Amino acid sequence: MNAPTRPAILFVCLGNICRSPLAEAAFRSEAARIGLDVTVDSAGTSDWHVGEPPDARAIAVARTHGVEIAGYRGRQVTPDDFERFDHVVALDLANLAKLRALRPAGSRAALSLLLDHVPGREGEPVADPYYGADDGFDTTWDDVTAGARALARRLAGPE
Repeated sequence: MNAPTRPAILFVCLGNICRSPLAEAAFRSEAARIGLDVTVDSAGTSDWHVGEPPDARAIAVARTHGVEIAGYRGRQVTPDDFERFDHVVALDLANLAKLRALRPAGSRAALSLLLDHVPGREGEPVADPYYGADDGFDTTWDDVTAGARALARRLAGPE
């Protein structure tokens, strides 16, 4: 009998400097809290911020919640990601559509929106805080945390 493999989750937004690194951080934190052994990463559908750290406001909001993301670096999603990850989780509908177009035929990754995992929030995007006020990052943190908790509980299975 084969040992179960650890789930692998990739969070994806446009630039990989705001929403997806925050989702990655929130999920890592929740997985550690509940003892879920997972592989987690984040990426962007664009190549605008490859190699760059997250937005300073994203770093600040994560730190406020005891999570350090300053060492994260932006990267662009690749077709190989659809084989490396079990779940490719988009932060909004536009990026979900881009992922569906990029996804190779027959790939194993399940696609979803992050908030699809939160009962009553299915189909909702996580708002992009990049062009807004700093408090938009607090709202984004709240949303990605809710999604991360729901997805982690689902992957952990029955208690």
